[in-house]
Amino acid sequence: MSSLLELRGLTKLFGDYPAVKDLDLTINKGEFFCLLGPSGCGKTTTLRMIAGFDNPDFGQIILNGSDLVSVPAHKRNINTVFQSYALFPHLNIFDNIAFGLRMHGKPEDEISDRVHAMLKTVALEGFENRFPGRLSGGQQQRVTLARALVNKPEILLLDEPLAALDEKLRLQMQVELANLQREIGITFIFITHNQEEALTMADRIAVMEAGQIEQIGIPDDIYLRPTNRFVANFIGQMNFIDLDRIEETSEGLLLHSLKDLSFLTALAQPDEAVEDLVFGIRPEQVKLSREAPTAEEIGFKAVISNEVYYGDSSIFVVHLEQGQVLSIMHQNYLPTGINKDSYQEGEQVYVCWNKGAGSLLPK
Repeated sequence: MSSLLELRGLTKLFGDYPAVKDLDLTINKGEFFCLLGPSGCGKTTTLRMIAGFDNPDFGQIILNGSDLVSVPAHKRNINTVFQSYALFPHLNIFDNIAFGLRMHGKPEDEISDRVHAMLKTVALEGFENRFPGRLSGGQQQRVTLARALVNKPEILLLDEPLAALDEKLRLQMQVELANLQREIGITFIFITHNQEEALTMADRIAVMEAGQIEQIGIPDDIYLRPTNRFVANFIGQMNFIDLDRIEETSEGLLLHSLKDLSFLTALAQPDEAVEDLVFGIRPEQVKLSREAPTAEEIGFKAVISNEVYYGDSSIFVVHLEQGQVLSIMHQNYLPTGINKDSYQEGEQVYVCWNKGAGSLLPK
C-alpha cells in the first residue's frame, strides 16, 4: 500500500496539558485504520485535527504530499461520521444523502445516479422516500455513512459511530462496516475505545495513551504480541506474574516470580535490555485440568475460588499453591448437568499452559 496521510510531530495543547504530544503516524491508501484507547487518550483530538475542526499547536498533517494545517475543514477532501446520526428529520433519505452533492452544485442527473448507487451499496434500496424517524438505528447509521461517502472523500473519519447501538446491532454493523470499506476502497480512520471493534474491523491499530501512541500493528500483533503492560492490559484480559529474575538455561528461559513461582518457558529474551519484566498470559491460553501437565506444558496445582458464567464460556478464578491468582477462560460445550467434566468452586486442579505461550513485558 502507498502512504496517503502522514502526521508529523502533531501536538495539541489545552493550556499546559498536551492532549496530543509529538505524534507521528502514517496511514496507507485504502486502509481501515483504527485509533484505539481509553477516554482522554487523545484519539478524538487527533481525529478533529485531521478533519480541520481543531488546529494543532505544532506539527504537520500531510495528505498526498500537501500540508493541510492551514486548509479549512470544508476544503479538505475528508468527511466525518459521528456517534450521533445528525440526519435532517424533515428530509427523506434520498434528500439526506443528496444534501452534500447539492451544496457542491452537482447536476440533478448525477445526484440521482450517485445517490441510488450509494443506496444500493449500503443495502437501502427502496428506502429513498422514507424519513429518518421511520428507520431503525442500524438503518440510520447506514444513511449517515451513505451521506458521507457519496461525496467520494479521500478519507472517512469515524468517531465512535457504533457506540449508540445495542450490542447485537453493533456486532452486525461491525461486519457490515468492514465489508463496506473493502468494497468501496476508501481509507477509513476509525476512533473507538472498544477493543472488540478494533480487532474485528481494522487492518492496523494504533493504541493510544496520554496523547501518544504505545503500539502500532495488525490486530494479531496487538493482541498476542503487546509491547508493554498498558497495551496488554487494555486489549482484552491478561494475567500478570511479576518477575524477580530471569535465568538463561540450555532448555530455555527460567522465570522466577516474586512469589516463589518458577517455570521454564520457550520465550525469547527481549531484544532490549529491560531491568523489570513481567510475564503476561491471556486467560484463553491457560487451561484447567485434573491431570498433571505434559512435558510441553507448564503446570501448577491450584484451587478454584470462583466462576464467572457467560453462557458460552466461563472465567474461573484460581489460586495457585504459591499464592498467585489467575483467571482462566473455559468453553462451556455442554450444560452443567450433562457435562461430566464441569469444574466446581473449591475443587483442586492443575493450571497448565504451553511453554511457548505468553509474553515478557516491561512493567
